[in-house]
Amino acid sequence: MKKYLFTIFMAVLIFSQKIARVEIPIPEQDLMNRIHTIISMKKAARIDSFFTARYTNKMFNGTVLFAEKGRILYENSFGYSDVKAKSPLQLNSIFQLASVSKPLTACAILMLYERGLLDLEDSLQLYFPEFPYKDITIRLLLTHRSGLPDYMYFGHYLWKDKSIPLTNQDVLDLMIFYKPARYYQPDRRYNYSNTNYCLLALIVEKVSGMSYADFMQEQIFQPLGMRDSYVLDYEDLKNNDLDQLTTGYHRAWREAENSYLNGVVGDKGIYSTVEDLFRWDQALYQEELVSLATLQKAFKPAHRDLRDNDNYGFGWRINQNDGNRIIYHSGWWKGYKTYFIRKIEEKKTIIILTNTAMHNFLSVKKLSELL
Repeated sequence: MKKYLFTIFMAVLIFSQKIARVEIPIPEQDLMNRIHTIISMKKAARIDSFFTARYTNKMFNGTVLFAEKGRILYENSFGYSDVKAKSPLQLNSIFQLASVSKPLTACAILMLYERGLLDLEDSLQLYFPEFPYKDITIRLLLTHRSGLPDYMYFGHYLWKDKSIPLTNQDVLDLMIFYKPARYYQPDRRYNYSNTNYCLLALIVEKVSGMSYADFMQEQIFQPLGMRDSYVLDYEDLKNNDLDQLTTGYHRAWREAENSYLNGVVGDKGIYSTVEDLFRWDQALYQEELVSLATLQKAFKPAHRDLRDNDNYGFGWRINQNDGNRIIYHSGWWKGYKTYFIRKIEEKKTIIILTNTAMHNFLSVKKLSELL
């Protein structure tokens, strides 16, 4: 009897094991979602390892955001907003964008273009009749083909009292009065000059009837819910009361000064957060500010004298090796280094904001490979 019961027990056990090994089919969409989740987790782990190692080795202090197809895969903050106060950085910490301001200024110009308020082939004399340099158009400003000298250099010699901030209008007045020598003839070659985007900010003001700061706030930041984004000039920085505003640092944690050059905006001067910039990034995909057709103009290489992996459009640097376009801009100003990278065919976005100039150089190629 015992032997009979044992035989039945073993038969049931073997049968149950066979049942346990039966694979229940997983719906294809669920399977793809699981695979995508696993891949995303591996990417996030790789990104975290990269920045944690740099922070541990005192080579990074800032906030980062990596996103794909509208989803944030990884975001984090490392280090201090204010070293003296030992205030830690947060995801809503506000950074000077430096030259990452340029794509936003270009966006403002393209918004006015789509509204029929200006043309890219307009001469600068249309807006500034006394402007002494002929044959320069809005397009040439956008693409850095104007040949104009950089105000950061001629301003150093021509602006005598450095205790008074230099403004965009002052830059224009200096050019009209002193006529500093241009670097190249218009449209001869690419030459990166901050003067181009200083003048574009003035054109935004001339056409819109608003200050550059008000236009950016009312036409871009507020509609997109960019609640922690501002245009801040010299006086704003002198009197600011923004709790989330970071301090910029040079080497050895030396606090960056509020330079007289901070009176000029458009080429720099926009302050924002990683999450606010991501909102702007997504708005570009959704055509909330300008059409994709217009953006394609902005993302088209404008220079025959530059390589495909290092070209420039309207406010964006362009790398299009092997047909995979990386549209990006970086910035570096008074203790801040910033990166805004968009792999537009794959809808991938990388935003890095740092407030130290210490060992913070990051390769765009290396950052792109993380995602």
